[in-house]
Amino acid sequence: MEILIAGGHGQIALRLERLLKQAGHRPRGLIRNPAHAGDLEAAGAEPVMCDLEHDDPRPHVGTADAIVYAAGAGPGSGAERKRTMDYGGAVKLIDAARELDVARWLMVSSMGAGDPDSGAEAMRPYLQAKHGADEALAASGLDWTIVRPGRLTNEPGTGFVEAAAQLGRRGEVPRDDVALVLLEALDAPNTVGVTFELLAGETPAREAVRSL
Repeated sequence: MEILIAGGHGQIALRLERLLKQAGHRPRGLIRNPAHAGDLEAAGAEPVMCDLEHDDPRPHVGTADAIVYAAGAGPGSGAERKRTMDYGGAVKLIDAARELDVARWLMVSSMGAGDPDSGAEAMRPYLQAKHGADEALAASGLDWTIVRPGRLTNEPGTGFVEAAAQLGRRGEVPRDDVALVLLEALDAPNTVGVTFELLAGETPAREAVRSL
Protein backbone atom coordinates (compact mmCIF):
# COMPACT_ATOMS: atom_id res chain seq x y z
CA MET A 1 0.00 0.00 0.00
CA GLU A 2 0.94 3.63 -0.40
CA ILE A 3 0.43 5.42 2.90
CA LEU A 4 0.51 9.19 3.31
CA ILE A 5 1.51 10.31 6.80
CA ALA A 6 0.72 13.83 7.98
CA GLY A 7 3.31 15.11 10.41
CA GLY A 8 5.86 12.99 8.60
CA HIS A 9 8.81 14.12 10.73
CA GLY A 10 7.11 13.46 14.05
CA GLN A 11 8.43 10.87 16.45
CA ILE A 12 5.59 8.41 15.86
CA ALA A 13 5.59 9.07 12.12
CA LEU A 14 9.29 8.30 11.66
CA ARG A 15 8.87 5.04 13.54
CA LEU A 16 5.81 4.14 11.47
CA GLU A 17 7.60 4.97 8.23
CA ARG A 18 10.39 2.53 9.09
CA LEU A 19 7.88 -0.20 9.89
CA LEU A 20 5.91 0.42 6.71
CA LYS A 21 9.03 0.28 4.57
CA GLN A 22 10.15 -2.94 6.25
CA ALA A 23 6.70 -4.45 5.58
CA GLY A 24 6.93 -3.65 1.87
CA HIS A 25 4.67 -0.60 1.80
CA ARG A 26 5.40 2.82 0.30
CA PRO A 27 5.33 5.50 3.00
CA ARG A 28 5.16 9.18 2.06
CA GLY A 29 5.43 11.86 4.73
CA LEU A 30 4.08 15.40 4.66
CA ILE A 31 6.63 17.90 6.01
CA ARG A 32 6.91 21.68 5.95
CA ASN A 33 10.63 22.00 6.66
CA PRO A 34 12.88 20.87 3.78
CA ALA A 35 15.69 20.27 6.26
CA HIS A 36 13.71 17.27 7.53
CA ALA A 37 13.67 15.47 4.18
CA GLY A 38 16.84 13.51 4.87
CA ASP A 39 15.41 12.02 8.06
CA LEU A 40 12.38 10.73 6.16
CA GLU A 41 14.53 9.28 3.43
CA ALA A 42 16.67 7.54 6.06
CA ALA A 43 13.46 6.03 7.46
CA GLY A 44 12.51 4.77 3.99
CA ALA A 45 9.84 7.37 3.30
CA GLU A 46 9.35 9.83 0.47
CA PRO A 47 9.26 13.42 1.78
CA VAL A 48 6.41 15.56 0.48
CA MET A 49 6.54 19.32 1.02
CA CYS A 50 3.17 20.55 2.34
CA ASP A 51 2.36 22.91 5.20
CA LEU A 52 -1.06 21.76 6.33
CA GLU A 53 -1.74 25.05 8.10
CA HIS A 54 -1.49 27.04 4.88
CA ASP A 55 -1.37 24.70 1.86
CA ASP A 56 -4.02 22.76 -0.01
CA PRO A 57 -3.13 19.10 0.60
CA ARG A 58 -5.04 17.76 -2.40
CA PRO A 59 -2.16 18.06 -4.89
CA HIS A 60 0.06 16.09 -2.51
CA VAL A 61 -2.19 13.11 -1.80
CA GLY A 62 -0.98 11.31 -4.92
CA THR A 63 -2.07 7.71 -5.24
CA ALA A 64 -2.37 7.08 -1.51
CA ASP A 65 -4.34 4.03 -0.39
CA ALA A 66 -4.51 5.27 3.20
CA ILE A 67 -3.79 8.36 5.28
CA VAL A 68 -2.41 8.49 8.82
CA TYR A 69 -2.75 11.77 10.70
CA ALA A 70 0.16 11.99 13.11
CA ALA A 71 0.54 15.77 12.92
CA GLY A 72 0.20 18.22 15.77
CA ALA A 73 1.25 21.63 16.96
CA GLY A 74 3.44 20.20 19.70
CA PRO A 75 3.62 20.81 23.46
CA GLY A 76 5.28 24.21 23.19
CA SER A 77 2.55 25.74 21.04
CA GLY A 78 -0.36 27.95 22.07
CA ALA A 79 -4.06 27.22 21.99
CA GLU A 80 -4.59 28.90 18.62
CA ARG A 81 -1.98 26.82 16.85
CA LYS A 82 -3.41 23.64 18.37
CA ARG A 83 -6.73 24.67 16.85
CA THR A 84 -5.26 25.29 13.40
CA MET A 85 -2.97 22.26 13.35
CA ASP A 86 -4.46 19.48 15.47
CA TYR A 87 -7.99 20.32 14.32
CA GLY A 88 -7.77 22.46 11.18
CA GLY A 89 -5.04 20.46 9.47
CA ALA A 90 -6.93 17.23 10.11
CA VAL A 91 -10.16 18.62 8.66
CA LYS A 92 -8.32 19.79 5.53
CA LEU A 93 -6.92 16.32 4.98
CA ILE A 94 -10.24 14.63 5.77
CA ASP A 95 -11.91 16.76 3.10
CA ALA A 96 -9.12 15.97 0.64
CA ALA A 97 -9.50 12.24 1.29
CA ARG A 98 -13.24 12.41 0.67
CA GLU A 99 -12.80 14.34 -2.56
CA LEU A 100 -10.03 12.06 -3.84
CA ASP A 101 -11.62 8.77 -2.68
CA VAL A 102 -8.92 7.77 -0.19
CA ALA A 103 -11.19 5.78 2.08
CA ARG A 104 -8.79 4.45 4.75
CA TRP A 105 -7.94 7.05 7.39
CA LEU A 106 -6.20 6.60 10.75
CA MET A 107 -6.11 9.33 13.39
CA VAL A 108 -3.50 9.53 16.13
CA SER A 109 -5.60 11.18 18.83
CA SER A 110 -5.12 11.21 22.59
CA MET A 111 -6.54 9.57 25.64
CA GLY A 112 -8.91 12.14 27.14
CA ALA A 113 -10.05 13.52 23.78
CA GLY A 114 -13.46 11.94 24.26
CA ASP A 115 -14.17 14.27 27.20
CA PRO A 116 -11.82 17.24 26.82
CA ASP A 117 -13.48 19.43 29.46
CA SER A 118 -12.53 16.93 32.15
CA GLY A 119 -8.84 17.31 31.38
CA ALA A 120 -6.41 19.53 33.24
CA GLU A 121 -6.79 23.20 32.29
CA ALA A 122 -3.43 23.33 30.52
CA MET A 123 -4.38 20.32 28.41
CA ARG A 124 -7.85 21.45 27.41
CA PRO A 125 -6.97 23.37 24.21
CA TYR A 126 -5.10 20.31 22.94
CA LEU A 127 -7.83 17.86 23.94
CA GLN A 128 -10.55 20.09 22.51
CA ALA A 129 -8.72 20.29 19.18
CA LYS A 130 -8.27 16.52 19.13
CA HIS A 131 -11.92 16.02 20.06
CA GLY A 132 -13.05 18.22 17.19
CA ALA A 133 -10.82 16.41 14.72
CA ASP A 134 -12.04 13.03 15.93
CA GLU A 135 -15.66 14.12 15.58
CA ALA A 136 -15.04 15.42 12.06
CA LEU A 137 -13.43 12.13 11.06
CA ALA A 138 -16.21 10.04 12.60
CA ALA A 139 -18.78 12.01 10.58
CA SER A 140 -16.78 11.86 7.34
CA GLY A 141 -18.05 8.60 5.86
CA LEU A 142 -14.45 7.40 5.46
CA ASP A 143 -13.15 4.04 6.67
CA TRP A 144 -11.74 5.60 9.81
CA THR A 145 -9.96 4.40 12.91
CA ILE A 146 -9.16 6.65 15.88
CA VAL A 147 -6.28 5.63 18.16
CA ARG A 148 -6.08 7.33 21.56
CA PRO A 149 -2.77 6.53 23.25
CA GLY A 150 -1.87 7.44 26.79
CA ARG A 151 1.19 9.44 27.73
CA LEU A 152 3.84 8.84 25.12
CA THR A 153 7.34 7.76 26.08
CA ASN A 154 10.58 7.03 24.25
CA GLU A 155 11.13 3.79 26.12
CA PRO A 156 11.95 0.89 23.79
CA GLY A 157 8.81 -0.80 22.52
CA THR A 158 7.91 -4.23 23.80
CA GLY A 159 5.35 -5.18 21.14
CA PHE A 160 2.83 -5.74 23.92
CA VAL A 161 -0.08 -3.38 24.55
CA GLU A 162 -3.56 -3.04 26.01
CA ALA A 163 -6.27 -1.69 23.71
CA ALA A 164 -9.99 -1.20 24.23
CA ALA A 165 -12.72 1.35 23.63
CA GLN A 166 -12.41 2.35 27.30
CA LEU A 167 -9.50 1.13 29.40
CA GLY A 168 -10.72 2.76 32.61
CA ARG A 169 -7.27 3.92 33.61
CA ARG A 170 -4.50 6.26 32.56
CA GLY A 171 -0.93 5.31 31.83
CA GLU A 172 1.93 5.31 29.37
CA VAL A 173 2.78 3.70 26.06
CA PRO A 174 6.06 3.78 24.10
CA ARG A 175 5.96 5.56 20.76
CA ASP A 176 7.46 2.40 19.24
CA ASP A 177 4.35 0.47 20.20
CA VAL A 178 1.96 3.16 18.99
CA ALA A 179 3.63 2.96 15.58
CA LEU A 180 3.34 -0.83 15.63
CA VAL A 181 -0.37 -0.66 16.46
CA LEU A 182 -0.93 1.80 13.61
CA LEU A 183 0.78 -0.62 11.24
CA GLU A 184 -1.41 -3.47 12.45
CA ALA A 185 -4.59 -1.39 12.27
CA LEU A 186 -4.08 -0.24 8.69
CA ASP A 187 -5.22 -3.53 7.19
CA ALA A 188 -7.45 -4.73 10.04
CA PRO A 189 -11.08 -4.42 8.83
CA ASN A 190 -12.38 -4.86 12.37
CA THR A 191 -10.94 -1.46 13.32
CA VAL A 192 -12.98 0.49 10.75
CA GLY A 193 -15.37 2.80 12.57
CA VAL A 194 -13.64 2.06 15.89
CA THR A 195 -12.15 4.42 18.47
CA PHE A 196 -9.86 2.81 21.02
CA GLU A 197 -7.52 3.73 23.84
CA LEU A 198 -3.99 2.37 23.92
CA LEU A 199 -1.54 1.73 26.75
CA ALA A 200 1.42 -0.50 27.43
CA GLY A 201 0.19 -3.96 28.32
CA GLU A 202 0.70 -7.70 28.03
CA THR A 203 -1.07 -8.57 24.75
CA PRO A 204 0.85 -8.82 21.48
CA ALA A 205 0.02 -5.80 19.33
CA ARG A 206 -1.47 -7.79 16.47
CA GLU A 207 -3.69 -9.78 18.81
CA ALA A 208 -4.79 -6.64 20.64
CA VAL A 209 -5.77 -4.96 17.37
CA ARG A 210 -7.57 -8.00 15.98
CA SER A 211 -9.52 -8.34 19.25
CA LEU A 212 -11.05 -4.85 19.16
